[in-house]
Amino acid sequence: YIELLQCNFTHSHPHSIKILGDITLGGLFPVHSRGPAGVPCGEIKKEKGIHRMEAMLYALDQINSDPELLPNITLGARILDTCSRDTYALEQSLTFVQALIQKDTSDIRCSNGEQPIIRKPERVVGVIGASGSSVSIMVANVLRLFEIPQISYASTAPELSDNNRYDFFSRVVPPDSYQAQAMVDIVKALGWNYVSTLASEGNYGESGVDAFVQISREAGGLCIAQSIKIPREPKPGEFDKIIKRLMETPNARGVIIFAHEDDIKQVLEAARKSNLTGHFKFVGSDSWGAKSSPILDQEEVAEGAVTILPKRASIEGFDQYFTTRSLENNRRNIWFAEFWEDDFRCKLTRPGIKIDPEKKKCTGEKRIGRDSHYEQEGKVQFVIDAVYAMAHALHNMHQDLCPGATGVCDKMDPVEGRLLLSYIHSVNFNGSAGTAVLFNENGDAPGRYDIFQYQMTNTTNPGYRVIGQWTNNLRLNVEDMQWTGGSRQMPDSVCSFPCRSGERKKMVKGVPCCWHCELCDGYQFQADEFNCEMCPFDMRPTLNRTACRPTPIIKLEWHSPWAMIPLFLAILGILATLFVIITFIRFNDTPIVRAAGRELSYVLLTGIFLIYLITFLMIAEPGTVVCAFRRLLLGLGMCITYSAMLTKTNRIYRIFEQGKKSVTPPKFISPTSQLMITFILISVQVVGVFIWFGVMPPHTIVDYEEQRPPNPDLAQGILKCDMSDLSLICCLSYSIVLMVTCTVYAVKSRGVPETFNEAKPIGFTMYTTCIVWLAFVPIFFGTAQSTEKMFIQTTTLTVSMSLSASVSLGMLYIPKVYVIILHPEQNVQKRKRSFKAVVQAATMSSRLSQKSINDKQNGETKIEPDRTQ
Repeated sequence: YIELLQCNFTHSHPHSIKILGDITLGGLFPVHSRGPAGVPCGEIKKEKGIHRMEAMLYALDQINSDPELLPNITLGARILDTCSRDTYALEQSLTFVQALIQKDTSDIRCSNGEQPIIRKPERVVGVIGASGSSVSIMVANVLRLFEIPQISYASTAPELSDNNRYDFFSRVVPPDSYQAQAMVDIVKALGWNYVSTLASEGNYGESGVDAFVQISREAGGLCIAQSIKIPREPKPGEFDKIIKRLMETPNARGVIIFAHEDDIKQVLEAARKSNLTGHFKFVGSDSWGAKSSPILDQEEVAEGAVTILPKRASIEGFDQYFTTRSLENNRRNIWFAEFWEDDFRCKLTRPGIKIDPEKKKCTGEKRIGRDSHYEQEGKVQFVIDAVYAMAHALHNMHQDLCPGATGVCDKMDPVEGRLLLSYIHSVNFNGSAGTAVLFNENGDAPGRYDIFQYQMTNTTNPGYRVIGQWTNNLRLNVEDMQWTGGSRQMPDSVCSFPCRSGERKKMVKGVPCCWHCELCDGYQFQADEFNCEMCPFDMRPTLNRTACRPTPIIKLEWHSPWAMIPLFLAILGILATLFVIITFIRFNDTPIVRAAGRELSYVLLTGIFLIYLITFLMIAEPGTVVCAFRRLLLGLGMCITYSAMLTKTNRIYRIFEQGKKSVTPPKFISPTSQLMITFILISVQVVGVFIWFGVMPPHTIVDYEEQRPPNPDLAQGILKCDMSDLSLICCLSYSIVLMVTCTVYAVKSRGVPETFNEAKPIGFTMYTTCIVWLAFVPIFFGTAQSTEKMFIQTTTLTVSMSLSASVSLGMLYIPKVYVIILHPEQNVQKRKRSFKAVVQAATMSSRLSQKSINDKQNGETKIEPDRTQ
């Protein structure tokens, strides 16, 4: 690798302009716009880039040809392109400090063994630039480390006035703090007190808006509606969103804009696309100034815009210089050919590259200003003043350090940066516009601004018209101002209109002149001009929200659809139950009634009747008596029903389990014993309910929370008993335990032959009942957040209870009633069998069933003879 090294090292800068001289100045200009993602540079910028950069070359030519300023000393330059991007500019600016960085080349040798000759890069004594404040801040942080003074011609961010952080930075333009003060004065002169701010992300935009907001807050009488930031890399549709946000406060028609010209143009375009031409009235900073590029093709939207620009003058000498530039006499500008193609919309021929047939071939006969539009860029004067300020500082320094010497003396080789900075701060001369160029202790120039308005009608040519000036105070000619369509009437951009009834004033924090009208929402009413208060829990606001009114109280009505279905089922169930009871009483001594267990059957039917009856209590208007009976009967009916069933299934299970062990009947299987067991089980429920009565006596409440939707007009209080969902479930929990236990015994007794008992019907009853109640739980608790909660839960509970009662009635008693009524011949006494015979038959049936299962599992099927005959 070492052998391949060349022995004469040179430093090439393919993207820079090199002008030879005794003293070299650096230059930073946005020759190109910011490129898309991944590409540092975009399209060429004719005005902000080429015009300003050529202004530096022009100033160098003028200084070098001036025998009075820096005689016998030639100023050179190294000019770089920042591509309008701070990070890229930082990389480029490292060129300026190369000469100050010590490099160790002792390990490098040429192929012949000799040490290479490395040409040192030129030493830059000062830098002119940059343009954007964010770029200047990034570069200033590097240059101060190497004590290289910097004079900007366009960076106006107030942050750069910090002499502790940016001590080597100066500028010939006033900072935005002066500009912000001028813009506040303009807004007040227009009679506005409610404006929005729009800032490009970065130091220039954000610092400018911050200064404007701060000054307006201190001055008072001016409200900021919205402060919106334009992202550094806007996404598609971003500017449409910005316009929508601005329209969230439509009264704020005035928009204070500190933004780059590309962002300004897109804001105007988005406003036009949203059909808001003439709605917004812009007050633009110096980045807008009097430029034509931001408003190109958007003139109607920009009409009436008031802009501000540091006081300037068009430099005639530069116009003569620039309009005579051509491809032949301006080869030192490496970007001039690209400018030429863009300006004349043509294409230069290059070896091996075909010309686009849609573009004409460039010729050397074209002339700027004659064959293309030309208007001097607004900051040209300041670029020239910045170069002259550096030249005057070097001149004064040369006179002090090298009196009588021709050229640069040893004391200025190299130039000491900190000493040069002191000379820069001491300069005071008449600039290119005839105004004094000087710096304060922070390196800032004094504030002098021209105020423009873009007008389209009643003028000779549509364009910017000077309507005032600002030098520490405002002089505005309001009578010269025109607005959309040539109107002379001042547009409104006022902060707040009086609030309507039901709205309170919410003062904007820090801006006492401005308020937002806030509706007293929800259940609030307007207590006074500035406050909303909540209505009492049993009231809701009136329609105009100036007072409260009682919340209407409702209950489940008999004619409600939620009540009619449960009532229909309950009435059918009660009629069916009464029919069964009457049938059983009439045929009380028949074999089927006696076999069903008359005593427990009447108890069970009483429980079923009470289950149907609870529907009427659940729908009836709540009162102390109704609530008491609800507590008592809600669980009692189910408790009676499932206590009787449990006693039955337990009796059957014990009989046949005992029969497997001995022929002695088990205890407590007589009707009297069965009734005693049943009543003991029922008494647990009754005692629990009466304890509940003692701890919390039954009473009614009005629930205002259950039907309290966001819209208070729909709010209703519900008259109900003081039974929560939890207490209701607790009330039913004992019955559910009985039901589950009964189901377990039904499962255990499933092998008992149907010929001998009711085990299988009871089992089917319990299986079905469990399914009903499993469906009940998710419906009941799943509607807890519904506004119809009470109605849905009441209907669900009553229907579930009626269904469970109907299942019990239908499976246990309807078949018996069917036989009693329609087939009385079957309701006869059969041969009595002893307890031992019954058990043996059941045991034999169980074994046969088990043997049949085993045969099927072994793949065999045997036909047993019928032995029942």
